[in-house]
Amino acid sequence: MLEVFKGNIRRFFDRLKPTFNEGGKLSWLGSTFEAFETFAFTPNRVTKQGCHVRDAVDLKRAMITVVIALIPAMLFGMWNIGYQHYNAVASPLTSHLSILTCFWFGFLRMLPLLAVSYIVGLTIEFAFAQIRHHQVNEGFLVTGFLIPMIVPVTTPLWQLALATAFAVIIGKEAFGGTGMNFLNPALVARAFLFFAYPTRMSGDNVWIANDLWGTDAIVGATPLGELAAGLQPSASALDMFIGTIPGSTCETSTIAVALGATLLLITGIASWRIMLSVMLGGGLMGLAFNLIGANEYMDLPFYYHYLMGGFMFGAVFMATDPVTAAQTNIGKWIYGLLIGIFAVMLRVVNPAYPEGMMLSILLMNCFAPLIDHCVIARNIKMRQKRAQVKPKATTR
Repeated sequence: MLEVFKGNIRRFFDRLKPTFNEGGKLSWLGSTFEAFETFAFTPNRVTKQGCHVRDAVDLKRAMITVVIALIPAMLFGMWNIGYQHYNAVASPLTSHLSILTCFWFGFLRMLPLLAVSYIVGLTIEFAFAQIRHHQVNEGFLVTGFLIPMIVPVTTPLWQLALATAFAVIIGKEAFGGTGMNFLNPALVARAFLFFAYPTRMSGDNVWIANDLWGTDAIVGATPLGELAAGLQPSASALDMFIGTIPGSTCETSTIAVALGATLLLITGIASWRIMLSVMLGGGLMGLAFNLIGANEYMDLPFYYHYLMGGFMFGAVFMATDPVTAAQTNIGKWIYGLLIGIFAVMLRVVNPAYPEGMMLSILLMNCFAPLIDHCVIARNIKMRQKRAQVKPKATTR
Protein backbone atom coordinates (compact mmCIF):
# COMPACT_ATOMS: atom_id res chain seq x y z
CA MET A 1 0.00 0.00 0.00
CA LEU A 2 2.80 2.42 0.93
CA GLU A 3 4.69 1.62 -2.27
CA VAL A 4 1.56 2.33 -4.34
CA PHE A 5 1.11 5.68 -2.58
CA LYS A 6 4.75 6.61 -3.15
CA GLY A 7 4.48 5.61 -6.79
CA ASN A 8 1.43 7.82 -7.30
CA ILE A 9 3.20 10.78 -5.73
CA ARG A 10 6.27 10.17 -7.89
CA ARG A 11 4.15 10.06 -11.06
CA PHE A 12 2.37 13.26 -9.99
CA PHE A 13 5.69 15.12 -9.75
CA ASP A 14 6.92 13.61 -13.03
CA ARG A 15 3.81 14.86 -14.87
CA LEU A 16 4.27 18.38 -13.53
CA LYS A 17 8.04 18.62 -14.02
CA PRO A 18 8.06 19.59 -17.75
CA THR A 19 5.88 22.60 -16.94
CA PHE A 20 8.44 23.93 -14.45
CA ASN A 21 11.61 22.92 -16.33
CA GLU A 22 13.47 25.37 -18.56
CA GLY A 23 11.26 26.20 -21.52
CA GLY A 24 8.03 25.30 -19.68
CA LYS A 25 5.15 27.68 -19.08
CA LEU A 26 6.02 28.05 -15.40
CA SER A 27 9.79 27.76 -15.65
CA TRP A 28 10.13 30.92 -13.56
CA LEU A 29 8.73 28.89 -10.63
CA GLY A 30 11.27 26.11 -11.11
CA SER A 31 12.91 26.72 -7.72
CA THR A 32 9.58 26.44 -5.96
CA PHE A 33 8.71 23.16 -7.69
CA GLU A 34 12.16 21.74 -6.94
CA ALA A 35 11.73 22.59 -3.26
CA PHE A 36 8.53 20.57 -2.96
CA GLU A 37 9.86 17.69 -5.05
CA THR A 38 13.06 17.27 -3.05
CA PHE A 39 11.10 17.59 0.18
CA ALA A 40 9.21 14.43 -0.81
CA PHE A 41 12.00 12.54 -2.61
CA THR A 42 15.79 12.43 -2.51
CA PRO A 43 17.19 14.29 -5.55
CA ASN A 44 18.09 11.96 -8.44
CA ARG A 45 20.98 14.11 -9.68
CA VAL A 46 24.49 12.62 -9.58
CA THR A 47 27.93 14.18 -9.72
CA LYS A 48 29.66 14.44 -13.11
CA GLN A 49 33.27 14.14 -11.96
CA GLY A 50 35.39 13.37 -8.94
CA CYS A 51 34.75 10.98 -6.09
CA HIS A 52 31.79 11.67 -3.83
CA VAL A 53 29.94 9.76 -1.15
CA ARG A 54 26.20 9.87 -1.85
CA ASP A 55 23.52 8.71 0.55
CA ALA A 56 19.95 9.63 1.53
CA VAL A 57 20.96 12.11 4.23
CA ASP A 58 20.93 15.47 2.49
CA LEU A 59 20.37 18.88 4.08
CA LYS A 60 16.59 18.50 4.10
CA ARG A 61 16.82 15.18 5.97
CA ALA A 62 19.25 16.67 8.48
CA MET A 63 16.90 19.59 9.10
CA ILE A 64 13.93 17.25 9.50
CA THR A 65 15.92 15.26 12.08
CA VAL A 66 16.35 18.46 14.10
CA VAL A 67 12.61 19.14 13.82
CA ILE A 68 11.88 15.64 15.13
CA ALA A 69 14.28 16.26 18.01
CA LEU A 70 12.32 19.43 18.85
CA ILE A 71 8.97 17.62 19.01
CA PRO A 72 9.25 16.49 22.69
CA ALA A 73 9.89 20.08 23.78
CA MET A 74 7.08 21.29 21.54
CA LEU A 75 4.55 18.78 22.88
CA PHE A 76 5.48 19.45 26.49
CA GLY A 77 5.37 23.19 25.85
CA MET A 78 1.84 22.94 24.49
CA TRP A 79 0.75 21.04 27.59
CA ASN A 80 2.51 23.48 29.92
CA ILE A 81 0.81 26.48 28.30
CA GLY A 82 -2.56 25.02 29.23
CA TYR A 83 -1.36 23.87 32.65
CA GLN A 84 -0.08 27.34 33.56
CA HIS A 85 -3.26 28.95 32.27
CA TYR A 86 -5.72 26.80 34.22
CA ASN A 87 -3.69 27.03 37.41
CA ALA A 88 -3.46 30.82 37.14
CA VAL A 89 -7.14 31.46 36.43
CA ALA A 90 -8.22 29.16 39.29
CA SER A 91 -10.71 27.48 36.97
CA PRO A 92 -13.09 24.84 38.33
CA LEU A 93 -11.16 22.47 36.07
CA THR A 94 -7.98 23.08 38.06
CA SER A 95 -8.74 20.43 40.67
CA HIS A 96 -9.05 17.71 38.04
CA LEU A 97 -7.06 18.90 35.06
CA SER A 98 -6.54 16.28 32.40
CA ILE A 99 -3.50 16.09 30.17
CA LEU A 100 -5.73 16.45 27.11
CA THR A 101 -7.45 19.59 28.44
CA CYS A 102 -4.16 21.36 29.07
CA PHE A 103 -2.65 20.15 25.80
CA TRP A 104 -5.63 21.24 23.71
CA PHE A 105 -5.51 24.77 25.12
CA GLY A 106 -1.77 24.99 24.45
CA PHE A 107 -2.12 23.47 20.98
CA LEU A 108 -4.67 26.12 19.98
CA ARG A 109 -2.38 28.86 21.36
CA MET A 110 0.73 27.56 19.59
CA LEU A 111 -0.84 26.78 16.22
CA PRO A 112 -1.22 30.44 15.11
CA LEU A 113 2.37 31.19 16.19
CA LEU A 114 3.69 28.29 14.12
CA ALA A 115 1.51 29.23 11.16
CA VAL A 116 2.65 32.86 11.14
CA SER A 117 6.31 31.87 11.48
CA TYR A 118 6.22 29.46 8.55
CA ILE A 119 3.97 31.51 6.28
CA VAL A 120 6.02 34.70 6.64
CA GLY A 121 9.42 33.01 6.61
CA LEU A 122 8.79 30.62 3.72
CA THR A 123 7.14 33.34 1.63
CA ILE A 124 10.31 35.43 1.92
CA GLU A 125 12.55 32.39 1.30
CA PHE A 126 10.64 31.44 -1.86
CA ALA A 127 10.63 35.05 -3.07
CA PHE A 128 14.41 35.36 -2.69
CA ALA A 129 14.94 32.01 -4.42
CA GLN A 130 12.86 33.10 -7.40
CA ILE A 131 14.56 36.51 -7.62
CA ARG A 132 18.04 34.97 -7.49
CA HIS A 133 17.07 31.95 -9.64
CA HIS A 134 18.46 29.70 -6.91
CA GLN A 135 17.12 26.58 -5.29
CA VAL A 136 15.02 27.09 -2.16
CA ASN A 137 17.17 26.60 0.93
CA GLU A 138 16.11 24.16 3.63
CA GLY A 139 17.32 26.03 6.70
CA PHE A 140 13.96 27.58 7.50
CA LEU A 141 12.48 24.16 8.22
CA VAL A 142 14.18 24.42 11.61
CA THR A 143 14.15 28.19 12.04
CA GLY A 144 10.40 28.38 11.46
CA PHE A 145 9.90 25.72 14.13
CA LEU A 146 12.27 27.35 16.61
CA ILE A 147 11.02 30.94 16.55
CA PRO A 148 7.59 30.24 18.14
CA MET A 149 9.26 27.95 20.71
CA ILE A 150 11.49 30.64 22.21
CA VAL A 151 9.02 33.51 22.62
CA PRO A 152 6.33 34.11 25.27
CA VAL A 153 2.97 32.57 24.46
CA THR A 154 1.32 36.02 24.58
CA THR A 155 3.46 37.45 21.75
CA PRO A 156 1.13 39.26 19.30
CA LEU A 157 1.07 37.61 15.89
CA TRP A 158 1.92 40.81 14.04
CA GLN A 159 5.04 41.26 16.18
CA LEU A 160 6.06 37.66 15.52
CA ALA A 161 5.56 38.26 11.79
CA LEU A 162 7.80 41.34 11.91
CA ALA A 163 10.47 39.48 13.89
CA THR A 164 10.41 36.53 11.47
CA ALA A 165 10.72 38.82 8.46
CA PHE A 166 13.61 40.69 10.11
CA ALA A 167 15.39 37.43 10.94
CA VAL A 168 15.09 36.04 7.41
CA ILE A 169 15.87 39.23 5.49
CA ILE A 170 18.47 40.93 7.70
CA GLY A 171 19.85 37.98 9.66
CA LYS A 172 20.04 35.54 6.76
CA GLU A 173 19.27 36.56 3.18
CA ALA A 174 21.31 39.77 3.42
CA PHE A 175 24.37 37.56 3.83
CA GLY A 176 23.52 35.12 1.05
CA GLY A 177 20.98 32.72 2.58
CA THR A 178 21.34 29.36 4.30
CA GLY A 179 24.94 28.52 5.12
CA MET A 180 26.14 32.13 4.74
CA ASN A 181 24.61 33.74 7.84
CA PHE A 182 26.88 34.27 10.84
CA LEU A 183 24.05 34.76 13.39
CA ASN A 184 21.43 32.20 14.40
CA PRO A 185 18.25 33.43 12.63
CA ALA A 186 15.87 32.24 15.37
CA LEU A 187 17.83 34.16 17.99
CA VAL A 188 17.93 37.20 15.72
CA ALA A 189 14.12 37.11 15.74
CA ARG A 190 14.04 36.90 19.53
CA ALA A 191 16.59 39.70 19.88
CA PHE A 192 14.50 41.87 17.56
CA LEU A 193 11.44 41.32 19.74
CA PHE A 194 13.38 41.90 22.95
CA PHE A 195 14.81 45.25 21.91
CA ALA A 196 11.85 46.47 19.81
CA TYR A 197 9.06 45.40 22.17
CA PRO A 198 10.68 44.80 25.59
CA THR A 199 7.42 44.85 27.53
CA ARG A 200 6.26 41.83 25.51
CA MET A 201 9.44 39.87 26.16
CA SER A 202 10.28 40.47 29.82
CA GLY A 203 8.69 41.04 33.20
CA ASP A 204 5.99 39.00 34.92
CA ASN A 205 3.09 39.84 32.60
CA VAL A 206 3.95 37.92 29.44
CA TRP A 207 4.37 34.24 30.30
CA ILE A 208 0.87 32.93 31.09
CA ALA A 209 -2.01 33.23 28.62
CA ASN A 210 -5.22 34.69 30.04
CA ASP A 211 -7.50 33.48 27.25
CA LEU A 212 -7.44 31.31 24.18
CA TRP A 213 -7.07 33.78 21.32
CA GLY A 214 -6.08 37.16 22.80
CA THR A 215 -2.72 38.51 23.93
CA ASP A 216 -3.75 39.29 27.50
CA ALA A 217 -1.54 37.69 30.12
CA ILE A 218 -1.73 36.71 33.77
CA VAL A 219 0.97 37.74 36.22
CA GLY A 220 3.38 34.87 36.73
CA ALA A 221 7.07 35.29 37.49
CA THR A 222 9.64 32.89 36.13
CA PRO A 223 12.37 31.57 38.48
CA LEU A 224 14.88 33.84 36.73
CA GLY A 225 12.58 36.83 37.22
CA GLU A 226 12.21 36.05 40.92
CA LEU A 227 15.98 35.83 41.37
CA ALA A 228 16.51 39.09 39.50
CA ALA A 229 14.08 40.71 41.96
CA GLY A 230 16.10 39.40 44.91
CA LEU A 231 13.71 36.56 45.76
CA GLN A 232 14.27 32.84 46.02
CA PRO A 233 12.58 30.79 43.27
CA SER A 234 9.13 29.63 44.31
CA ALA A 235 9.48 26.51 42.13
CA SER A 236 11.46 23.52 43.32
CA ALA A 237 14.40 22.06 41.42
CA LEU A 238 12.19 19.11 40.45
CA ASP A 239 9.52 21.45 39.02
CA MET A 240 12.18 23.24 36.99
CA PHE A 241 13.64 19.95 35.80
CA ILE A 242 10.24 18.70 34.66
CA GLY A 243 9.33 22.12 33.28
CA THR A 244 6.07 22.97 35.07
CA ILE A 245 7.06 26.62 35.43
CA PRO A 246 6.25 29.84 33.53
CA GLY A 247 8.61 30.67 30.68
CA SER A 248 8.96 30.77 26.91
CA THR A 249 6.57 28.42 25.19
CA CYS A 250 8.80 25.35 24.82
CA GLU A 251 12.02 26.02 26.70
CA THR A 252 11.08 25.04 30.25
CA SER A 253 11.43 21.23 30.32
CA THR A 254 14.95 19.89 30.79
CA ILE A 255 13.65 16.34 30.29
CA ALA A 256 12.11 17.14 26.91
CA VAL A 257 15.27 18.95 25.79
CA ALA A 258 17.38 15.97 26.89
CA LEU A 259 15.27 13.64 24.74
CA GLY A 260 15.91 15.84 21.72
CA ALA A 261 19.62 16.04 22.56
CA THR A 262 19.81 12.24 22.64
CA LEU A 263 18.47 11.99 19.09
CA LEU A 264 20.82 14.70 17.81
CA LEU A 265 23.82 12.97 19.37
CA ILE A 266 22.87 9.49 18.12
CA THR A 267 22.42 10.76 14.56
CA GLY A 268 25.56 12.92 14.74
CA ILE A 269 23.64 16.04 13.71
CA ALA A 270 24.81 18.14 16.69
CA SER A 271 28.22 18.43 18.34
CA TRP A 272 28.59 16.81 21.76
CA ARG A 273 31.66 18.98 22.34
CA ILE A 274 29.59 22.16 22.18
CA MET A 275 26.81 20.79 24.38
CA LEU A 276 29.22 19.56 27.03
CA SER A 277 31.41 22.67 26.98
CA VAL A 278 28.40 24.99 27.35
CA MET A 279 27.38 23.08 30.47
CA LEU A 280 30.97 23.11 31.79
CA GLY A 281 31.27 26.85 31.22
CA GLY A 282 27.95 27.57 32.95
CA GLY A 283 28.84 25.29 35.85
CA LEU A 284 32.28 26.84 36.34
CA MET A 285 30.83 30.35 36.30
CA GLY A 286 28.14 29.30 38.77
CA LEU A 287 30.76 27.82 41.10
CA ALA A 288 32.85 31.00 40.82
CA PHE A 289 29.86 33.09 41.90
CA ASN A 290 29.27 30.66 44.79
CA LEU A 291 32.76 31.51 46.07
CA ILE A 292 31.95 35.23 45.96
CA GLY A 293 28.51 34.81 47.53
CA ALA A 294 27.53 38.49 47.64
CA ASN A 295 23.78 37.88 47.23
CA GLU A 296 21.16 35.14 46.86
CA TYR A 297 21.70 34.89 43.13
CA MET A 298 25.41 34.23 43.59
CA ASP A 299 24.70 31.68 46.34
CA LEU A 300 22.40 29.73 44.00
CA PRO A 301 23.68 26.15 43.43
CA PHE A 302 25.41 26.07 40.05
CA TYR A 303 23.18 23.31 38.65
CA TYR A 304 20.11 25.52 39.04
CA HIS A 305 21.33 27.52 36.05
CA TYR A 306 20.88 24.40 33.90
CA LEU A 307 17.25 24.10 34.96
CA MET A 308 16.12 27.72 34.64
CA GLY A 309 15.25 29.70 31.55
CA GLY A 310 16.53 28.58 28.17
CA PHE A 311 20.00 27.41 29.19
CA MET A 312 19.61 23.75 28.20
CA PHE A 313 17.46 24.56 25.19
CA GLY A 314 20.08 27.01 23.96
CA ALA A 315 22.94 24.59 24.62
CA VAL A 316 21.29 21.78 22.63
CA PHE A 317 19.44 23.50 19.79
CA MET A 318 20.97 26.98 19.39
CA ALA A 319 24.65 26.81 20.26
CA THR A 320 25.10 23.69 18.11
CA ASP A 321 23.88 25.34 14.90
CA PRO A 322 26.51 24.06 12.43
CA VAL A 323 26.45 27.27 10.37
CA THR A 324 27.03 29.80 13.14
CA ALA A 325 29.11 27.71 15.57
CA ALA A 326 32.87 27.10 15.56
CA GLN A 327 33.98 24.39 13.14
CA THR A 328 37.29 23.12 14.57
CA ASN A 329 37.22 20.63 17.44
CA ILE A 330 39.29 22.80 19.78
CA GLY A 331 37.30 25.83 18.66
CA LYS A 332 34.07 24.08 19.66
CA TRP A 333 35.36 23.64 23.21
CA ILE A 334 36.36 27.30 23.46
CA TYR A 335 33.12 28.46 21.82
CA GLY A 336 30.91 26.40 24.15
CA LEU A 337 32.82 27.29 27.32
CA LEU A 338 32.49 31.00 26.61
CA ILE A 339 28.78 30.69 25.87
CA GLY A 340 28.17 28.99 29.23
CA ILE A 341 30.36 31.50 31.10
CA PHE A 342 28.77 34.58 29.55
CA ALA A 343 25.22 33.22 29.93
CA VAL A 344 25.54 32.79 33.70
CA MET A 345 27.53 36.01 34.05
CA LEU A 346 24.82 38.04 32.30
CA ARG A 347 22.13 36.44 34.45
CA VAL A 348 23.81 37.24 37.74
CA VAL A 349 25.50 40.57 37.03
CA ASN A 350 22.70 42.23 35.04
CA PRO A 351 19.38 42.09 36.94
CA ALA A 352 17.64 43.96 34.12
CA TYR A 353 18.16 40.97 31.84
CA PRO A 354 17.84 37.75 33.83
CA GLU A 355 18.07 35.42 30.81
CA GLY A 356 21.57 35.64 29.33
CA MET A 357 21.57 32.69 26.95
CA MET A 358 20.33 34.55 23.87
CA LEU A 359 22.88 37.36 24.01
CA SER A 360 25.66 34.94 24.95
CA ILE A 361 25.08 32.75 21.89
CA LEU A 362 24.72 35.74 19.54
CA LEU A 363 27.94 37.23 20.91
CA MET A 364 29.87 34.00 20.36
CA ASN A 365 28.33 33.61 16.89
CA CYS A 366 30.23 36.79 16.04
CA PHE A 367 33.49 35.43 17.46
CA ALA A 368 33.24 31.85 16.14
CA PRO A 369 35.18 32.64 12.91
CA LEU A 370 37.92 34.35 14.93
CA ILE A 371 38.16 31.35 17.27
CA ASP A 372 38.55 28.98 14.31
CA HIS A 373 41.11 31.29 12.70
CA CYS A 374 43.23 31.33 15.87
CA VAL A 375 43.04 27.55 16.24
CA ILE A 376 44.03 26.95 12.61
CA ALA A 377 46.83 29.54 12.78
CA ARG A 378 48.20 27.85 15.91
CA ASN A 379 48.13 24.44 14.20
CA ILE A 380 49.99 25.85 11.17
CA LYS A 381 52.69 27.33 13.39
CA MET A 382 53.12 24.05 15.24
CA ARG A 383 53.49 22.18 11.94
CA GLN A 384 56.04 24.69 10.72
CA LYS A 385 58.08 24.24 13.89
CA ARG A 386 58.00 20.46 13.53
CA ALA A 387 59.09 20.76 9.90
CA GLN A 388 62.06 22.90 10.88
CA VAL A 389 63.37 20.34 13.41
CA LYS A 390 66.02 18.24 11.65
CA PRO A 391 65.95 14.50 12.37
CA LYS A 392 68.81 13.28 14.51
CA ALA A 393 71.52 11.29 12.79
CA THR A 394 71.38 7.59 13.54
CA THR A 395 74.45 5.43 14.10
CA ARG A 396 74.75 1.75 13.49
